[in-house]
Amino acid sequence: MNYPFWKFRIKIFVESINKGIWHAVVNSYAIPTQVVDDKTTNVSFESWPVKEIRRAKYDSKAMNIIHSSLNFDEFSRVLACTIVKKMWDLIQVTHDGTLEFRSARKNSLIQEYDTF
Repeated sequence: MNYPFWKFRIKIFVESINKGIWHAVVNSYAIPTQVVDDKTTNVSFESWPVKEIRRAKYDSKAMNIIHSSLNFDEFSRVLACTIVKKMWDLIQVTHDGTLEFRSARKNSLIQEYDTF
């Protein structure tokens, strides 16, 4: 997978469909909850406000788009993800590494250049 190319194309494709879908990719989504007797439980779908239903649809659509664009190995890697933000982050860390890793890699390349 050519990750930088794929990432750029997916972002543009998703945004062209709906900016709300891209918002779901970069911002975490959680099922609405309520506290009853000091116990947190999920709110039943029938009780969700229209805004929450729309957010859930955006999350599902984004997951569908991204799943459809992955090869088998990548698909298998993110199969257990239940929200698109976690899936996106997992793909990103797999190909870009963590922020600390990228920073260390950058410093290493600078040192190599200085040595050269």
